[in-house]
Amino acid sequence: MKIAFGLITKFKAHPGNRKALVNILLEAATGLDKYNACIQYVVSVNEDDPDTVIVTEVWTDSGHHKASLDNEEVKAVIERAKPLIASIEKSVSMDVVGGKGL
Repeated sequence: MKIAFGLITKFKAHPGNRKALVNILLEAATGLDKYNACIQYVVSVNEDDPDTVIVTEVWTDSGHHKASLDNEEVKAVIERAKPLIASIEKSVSMDVVGGKGL
């Protein structure tokens, strides 16, 4: 019944760096326009937790997601984001089975 691959990642930015991290992740989202296999890439924040950024992704399959990480432009964005990230607190892979917007 699986229709796609999903991934939710919770980043903890170094104090005061959340806005810069969000901007880089939103830039990454724009770069994903050329990947038809990327169905959804959403960057979220919670005002009660000033250092946390959550990225929710939905891809046609895990192979396309993995392949996107080998792209030189994606690698460059990741390298720019790394110094802003204190930790990756949680990353959850999922089998997407349906829902609105898919």
